[in-house]
Amino acid sequence: MSKIPSLPSLDRLPPPARAAFLLDFDGTLVDIAPTPESVVVVPGLLDTLRRLRDRCGNALAVISGRPIDQIDHFLGDVPYAVAGEHGIAIRHAPGQAIERAPLPPVPAAWIEQADQLARAHPGVRIERKKAGLVLHYRGAPGAGDALGKVADGWVAATGGAFHVQAAKMAWEIRPAGIDKGHAVEALMQAAPFAGRSPIFVGDDVTDEDGIRMAVRLGGVGFRIPDDFPDPAAFRGWLAQLAQGGGDTWGG
Repeated sequence: MSKIPSLPSLDRLPPPARAAFLLDFDGTLVDIAPTPESVVVVPGLLDTLRRLRDRCGNALAVISGRPIDQIDHFLGDVPYAVAGEHGIAIRHAPGQAIERAPLPPVPAAWIEQADQLARAHPGVRIERKKAGLVLHYRGAPGAGDALGKVADGWVAATGGAFHVQAAKMAWEIRPAGIDKGHAVEALMQAAPFAGRSPIFVGDDVTDEDGIRMAVRLGGVGFRIPDDFPDPAAFRGWLAQLAQGGGDTWGG
């Protein structure tokens, strides 16, 4: 199998029998879209993921900021495990119950103020999660600084229970101590991931925790656009990994 120029060498990967893939969704497996519901799963991606899952003994997970039910909507039962809401919710295997970390409730005043902000800044969209809020300003770029100041004010009054995470054209307010690194660590403790080397791939600031944990656990982390120019290039790389069989990625 020939290598794709400028993309990560297959030599950097553990062999299939020792590899575990933990992949971000938006901006990694699929292209960023104007709204979360408008992303497109390109033809062939599900087949690629199924073949890759077979090659690495089911050790394939998606770790996303989205709720798990949204990942299920787009990917069905293709990932063996799914972590949603940056690790707040984890399903370790198909059909298993979702485990949720115990978290503080989102103050009702935040939700009311967030709705007021959306009305005051046309184009701003508020995404409510069970354990946090996301203030999206892709549709109103000029509102980003104002929204960030409001979010900082909210979390400052919580004594460290929540924190603000910068994302792509968004501010995410979520509980402290739970992130994608937490999800990587939790998934790698159970079969079929246990004993393997994690390979984490993401594209956003929120993915840095997952990358750091993968490296800490003896694996590797890749970033878009540092290691792959865009999701399409990453999907092509995955398709090459999913081909063939044997004990090496080239086999």
